[in-house]
Amino acid sequence: MVELDPAEARARELLRSVVSADDFELYERLGFISVPGRNPRYAWLVYPYRPLIAYDPATGELLSEFCIRFADGGDRLPPADDILARWMTLCSREQELIAESNLNPPGSQVDPDQARRDIERIRELGAA
Repeated sequence: MVELDPAEARARELLRSVVSADDFELYERLGFISVPGRNPRYAWLVYPYRPLIAYDPATGELLSEFCIRFADGGDRLPPADDILARWMTLCSREQELIAESNLNPPGSQVDPDQARRDIERIRELGAA
């Protein structure tokens, strides 16, 4: 078993206390989560340090990439903290996030084949 950096270990405990057990397991197994959109026609792939990927949960079609960044005081947040910040923003301020982020077509920064594989991995785990 790989020993975690203490900051990431604390961040994971916080993430575990906030998100659902399924979402936390998804993060533990795959390193990212999926968050339903306010509209059932889309959901989000949430990776640490990467753009949010909007996708159609029914078809797996990639819709858009949304580039966002959180102020972190110059130090990079632990991955679980970055995921939690994105999750919290999507759950509380999704429309503002969409309005304020840089919108790009799929594949601008995240490999679309990897995103499609990740959506399939989520489905295989029964989390989508």
